Amino acid sequence: MPLTVLLVDDEPLVRAGLRAVLSAQPDIEVVGEAADGAAVIPLVRQLRPDVVAMDVRMPLLDGIEATRAVLRSVSEPPKILVITTFENDEYVYGALRAGADGFLLKRSRPTEIVNAVRLVAEGDSLLFPAAVRRLAAEYGNTSAREAMDRAALTEREADVLRLMTRGLSNSEIAGHLVVGTETVKSHVSAVLAKLGARDRTQAVIAAYESGFVSPG
Repeated sequence: MPLTVLLVDDEPLVRAGLRAVLSAQPDIEVVGEAADGAAVIPLVRQLRPDVVAMDVRMPLLDGIEATRAVLRSVSEPPKILVITTFENDEYVYGALRAGADGFLLKRSRPTEIVNAVRLVAEGDSLLFPAAVRRLAAEYGNTSAREAMDRAALTEREADVLRLMTRGLSNSEIAGHLVVGTETVKSHVSAVLAKLGARDRTQAVIAAYESGFVSPG
């Protein structure tokens, strides 16, 4: 079965460009389009896409609120890939904090667009660029630090989280730590549970906001 994608952007040319790039791949199918975040929930329920590629700035309902709405009201929600013009856009960070799974620049090359969709769909690596890491560190606060302390990660779990913040996949982490992939999956699950994180992106945000790692 191909990966199914819903495109959400208020610019028709952007949607057309993304559709052309993604539809050229044998393993990806664009199943629908929307011009605003307000249309996302009914389309997600109807089409059940694997990935929603969603603009972060839209006139009626922006990508942040649309992300929250999808995650709050849709059972088994799709992965959400945020699309934006500027990588240091605070809207992007807001969408990631709201639960989006990755990040894509509109000026990305076709191969980068395809790779982003596949990575987000697989769910075991991150699209979390340096500019967004810096934003996360700037949002650091006492409650984030206290939450990290309460998590009481083991030494190995801490190692895994550090490698997650570098965007490594489970197999890449396994190679670094010289352990099996299934062992890494268990550690990742433990990290997410202890941090109360929905996914890897939320865990990495917690790591930067708490000062557990720094963007340098």
